[in-house]
Amino acid sequence: MTRTVPQPRSSPDAAPGSADAALALRYARELGWATAGRGPLHLLTGESFDVLEVPAEAGHAVLRRGVRTGPVLLSGTRMGLLVAAGGADELPGLLDWLEWGPLAPDLTAVGAGGRVTAPPLPGCPEGSTGAAVWLRPPEPRQTPGPALPALAGFGSSGGDAPDLVRLVDAAATECHRVRLSHARTGVPTGVLTRGGAGQPLAFS
Repeated sequence: MTRTVPQPRSSPDAAPGSADAALALRYARELGWATAGRGPLHLLTGESFDVLEVPAEAGHAVLRRGVRTGPVLLSGTRMGLLVAAGGADELPGLLDWLEWGPLAPDLTAVGAGGRVTAPPLPGCPEGSTGAAVWLRPPEPRQTPGPALPALAGFGSSGGDAPDLVRLVDAAATECHRVRLSHARTGVPTGVLTRGGAGQPLAFS
């Protein structure tokens, strides 16, 4: 018996002909990612990917370290690092195993049943909706390349795929550094400091 794979869902809430509807269609066709809502459009997590969320300042530090990642988005004072679906469930255990435990409370994850603001894809016309931006845009699914960061043997194609453990360790390290730095200066965690880059956006 041949199994039928369901097509990704594009947002039923987006008005036909709107920028949201056009963006939802591109996500479905080019990436196979499900969307929902409008003004702004959201990507549904837990199906094709999960998201690790960190303060933008810590996220930029992770990127400067050269740690291999999947797609990366920026939403206000938070940065989202896309990982393989199921990665959100692995985060607490990984933090304990890496001996970070409660020392990195600013590193969180959005998994099954969650959603994040959908940034406009490259080539979208000006004025496209969405309150987030891609720092490292996703590649179309037909383009060969590394899989999303995952544990070896779990949601990973192996070989050239980025490693989830290394990414979590780097993210926790930078989150802790930012928290200590802000504690010394009295700046609340999550507030961008001089030299930090961000745009007035937010995950929901």
